[in-house]
Amino acid sequence: MKKSHSWLFYAIITTVFWGVWGALIEIPEKAGFPATLGYVIWALTMIPCAAIALYLVKWKIDKDKRSIILGSAVGILGAGGQLLLFQALQDGPAYIIFPFISLSPALTILLSVVLLKEKTSFLKWIGIGTALIAIFFLSYQEPGASDVRGYVWLALSVMVFIAWGLQAFIMKFSNKTMKAESIFFYMALMGLLLAPLAIWMTDFSQPINWGFEGPYLAGLIHVLNAIGALMLVYAFRYGKAIIVAPLTGLAPLITIILSLFIYSVMPGPILIIGLILAVVAIFILSV
Repeated sequence: MKKSHSWLFYAIITTVFWGVWGALIEIPEKAGFPATLGYVIWALTMIPCAAIALYLVKWKIDKDKRSIILGSAVGILGAGGQLLLFQALQDGPAYIIFPFISLSPALTILLSVVLLKEKTSFLKWIGIGTALIAIFFLSYQEPGASDVRGYVWLALSVMVFIAWGLQAFIMKFSNKTMKAESIFFYMALMGLLLAPLAIWMTDFSQPINWGFEGPYLAGLIHVLNAIGALMLVYAFRYGKAIIVAPLTGLAPLITIILSLFIYSVMPGPILIIGLILAVVAIFILSV
């Protein structure tokens, strides 16, 4: 496969795997396994993926100061953003939080254009804009009877938006001087280092399902996310961030389609609009 086209291959794998992960992740949570402990399981699934990646480069890790800083930043921003999201959802409404943070690729695109001087065709810009609108619609959540407490959740949501948008930019930037495998290694390492914080955030006073539908099923599901994250690093290595970021952000398209078959959930008009826009965006960005 030519390197000029390999970015699309990796981006599609990320989008599909994250989409399937999104459709299945509710199963262990609804079975009584907290999302915070799910984070710990996810961090553990990063280990075999990192080992395979490092094996392919004969265990050669970039250890210079610059690589350690950049790789650790990518890991902390990604994993730390996930933990901040857990806290935001405790006090804030999901129907506001999810659509807002889903637009983090917009920050990645802005930074890539301004700092990396990335350019593309007018048609691709139409695809990028369509993708961002589609991501917003696909992340829409029906308003529920959630008890909104204060405004800390709003500040946390902004922090997640910045963290994930900045993470993707640094991932692309670090690929200029680092091996993709090393970047993923530091991502896995930072994820593990933040695992004790996730355990601390867990409410152990509530019953926890330690059976197969708990940690074991969560592990099988979270490995999809870990593989997708590894493929994302490769996608940024060969592709432009202004295209890779919005394309992989369309993973909810897969989630919604699978949920339709698994849970018999019929999408509303807003999600249908998002589905149509997502198909158009994928076509334009993948040409």
